[in-house]
Amino acid sequence: MTEQADFFDTIQGLTEAYLSRRQRKHRLRKEKQRAKNPILDWVEAFLWAAGVVLLINQYLFQAYQIPSGSMIDTLLIKDRIFVNKIIYGPELLPGIAKLPSPVKPKRNDVIIFENPSYISRGPVFDIAQRVIYMLTLSLVDIDREKSGEPKVHFLIKRAAGMGGDRFITEEGDLKIRFAGEDRWMDEREYIARRGLGHNLSRLMERDAYPGIVAAGRAAAYQDLGLALPEDLAAAAARANTLRYPDYLAHERARLELLHSARPQESRYRTLLARHTQGWYVPEGRILPLGDNRDNSRDGRYFGPVKVAKILGKGSLIYWPLKRIGPIR
Repeated sequence: MTEQADFFDTIQGLTEAYLSRRQRKHRLRKEKQRAKNPILDWVEAFLWAAGVVLLINQYLFQAYQIPSGSMIDTLLIKDRIFVNKIIYGPELLPGIAKLPSPVKPKRNDVIIFENPSYISRGPVFDIAQRVIYMLTLSLVDIDREKSGEPKVHFLIKRAAGMGGDRFITEEGDLKIRFAGEDRWMDEREYIARRGLGHNLSRLMERDAYPGIVAAGRAAAYQDLGLALPEDLAAAAARANTLRYPDYLAHERARLELLHSARPQESRYRTLLARHTQGWYVPEGRILPLGDNRDNSRDGRYFGPVKVAKILGKGSLIYWPLKRIGPIR
């Protein structure tokens, strides 16, 4: 009985000592917190919150501001949106390798990707810019042109074409020949059949196209060093006043005349084939297009982008308040 009593006394003593030491540490920690400089306390809280924001923006959802009207009416200038970064695999660090994902972009997704024509100022600046941009929820962007306008580092477009598709334009309207099919389908017909919830905006009037063709032919006359007929010069002058000219229609008209005048030059035949036979989207790439077709610098100009370069999917408009809702 004595040995048993001694054992329980020992256990009780150890327990009391542990609890007393724990209580003393807790009291000292609280005293240190009370004595801490309030500025340091604020800085500590800010850094913790900043870390959480960075993690969320980098790997889950990132805030972006729409810089142009290329996606009207789906997205308006200065709309602020959240982009789902995890769906296609987030980047490990800004501008560095992505994590793999079983989910791939689908046709009609609103996607974000790096502007193919963007000229980087170096990895250190890129990381700093994206960190500041993320921390301020897209309010502060230090990457600006000399004019003060933000540089277009990222583009937000719709995934219109998938690997194996072919596209062609006729007076600005798109026709698609899907992989494995032998006929062209008007894009608007496809949208209507599938019941997709977005509109295609056009700023060009149909009756403007003869003038655009005239302007393209006038440019070909200049390339050939020929005198410009008066009627062609007048039509071209009217077309040059258009705010949103269709550069693809202009270029097709120019190349058609150049090829007709100099059929022996293969470069004109090769360049014209893009307009007469359409663009082909290779496997592993996506053709991104803006919903506002006459005011969008997109895949029709810089070509399809690699699926691996797509950073996320447009998810939600969060500002202005009257436009809050999912992106479709």
